[in-house]
Amino acid sequence: MPERTVKIPEHIYEKIQERIKDTEFKSVDEYVTYVLQEVLASLEEEEENVFTEEEEEKVKERLRALGYLD
Repeated sequence: MPERTVKIPEHIYEKIQERIKDTEFKSVDEYVTYVLQEVLASLEEEEENVFTEEEEEKVKERLRALGYLD
């Protein structure tokens, strides 16, 4: 897979360097890649958990039928 270069401020790079000491991460690049993958996966999961208007209305109808909503 082709790689791209991304620039980050020096102070952030230094903080990451400190954070990864004594961890399994071999480089700042490896850590940043891991963090970005985790963030993207989390965002994708959140997007998948959004109800459509139709789905939301069906849930409300069920809750009304069960007496939870007026």
